[in-house]
Order: sequence, then structure tokens, then C-alpha cells
Amino acid sequence: MKLSQPRIQPLTESEWTSEQREMLAPIKRDGPFYNVLGTLSRHWPAAQKFTTWAFHIMGDTSKLAPREREILILRIGWLCQAEYEWGQHVIFARDAGLSDEEIARVKEGAEGAGWSDFDATLLRAVDELHSEAFVSDKTWAALAEQYNEQQLMDVVFTVGQYNMVSMALNSFGVQLDKGVEGF
Repeated sequence: MKLSQPRIQPLTESEWTSEQREMLAPIKRDGPFYNVLGTLSRHWPAAQKFTTWAFHIMGDTSKLAPREREILILRIGWLCQAEYEWGQHVIFARDAGLSDEEIARVKEGAEGAGWSDFDATLLRAVDELHSEAFVSDKTWAALAEQYNEQQLMDVVFTVGQYNMVSMALNSFGVQLDKGVEGF
């Protein structure tokens, strides 16, 4: 973790407004209730907007297969050295079908031995977005061999979302949730 203590403490249940209680209580009841949500709830108007977009990226409206989405998220989390993001998405990646070997290999990027051509292209897209804020023509063309227009857009949206999330997690000092391993 970049910070051993939070700069912004997660909002406690006793601090919730009635509006926050309406949205957050069912999430806490049905669990898990993540530190990231508690922290973002300190800026309630932003948290409401954030969760709408986050539910697109992680939900049914995204056009990416969960396995491919998690490759993108793990790679940008690794590149940003966002340990909270990495730890949470290792769990989601396993649920999406990535093996522990594949998860570890994400750290190596597209050059890691054993990736399919398409998985390597996904990793390359993340690296390009991270370093250049742009997907090269070559990588775009390779993605477009399997992806439609909305999927191509969701690649950029997913990497961009988790780049921003990584910045927030690192800067706010969001601490790992209980039972979640970091790097």
C-alpha cells in the first residue's frame, strides 16, 4: 500500500444521512460493503455519479466478457500500483475464470509467456492507454478483429475508469478490506 493509513476515513454507518442510508443500507446488509464505497461516500454527490458509471463497467451493460474485463482492470491496477484495486480484482478475476497463474502473469504484460494473441492485445491496449492515453492503430485493428464498436469503446472506458479509481484509492489511502490480499 502506498499509505499505511487512510487520508480519508470511510464514512461510518452512524454518519450516514437518510439519503445515504437508503442507498447504502441494502449494500451493507447484503454485503460485502467495501472500504472504497465508504470512502467515496464522504463526497456523496460524486459517489452517486461514480456508482452509476461503475455499475456500467462492472455490470451487464458492459459489452466485455468478465474474463477480458478483469484482465484490463488487473493490468491498469498493477501499472498504477493500486494495491487495493489489485487485491479486490484478483477475487473478481478468479470468479471470471482466470487462473492464479494468469493473474500473476498480468504483472508481466503482453510479453508474458502463455497469453493468447488476443489476451496479449488486451494487455497491450492497457499499456498504451496508460503510457500514451491512446490505443495505437495496430492494437486497435487487432482488437477490432474480435470486438464490435461498443466493445472497443468499453475497453477504453474500463481502463480509464480503473486508472481514475487507482488514483483515488492510492491518494485517499483506501485500505485493504478484511480478507483481501494485496500484491
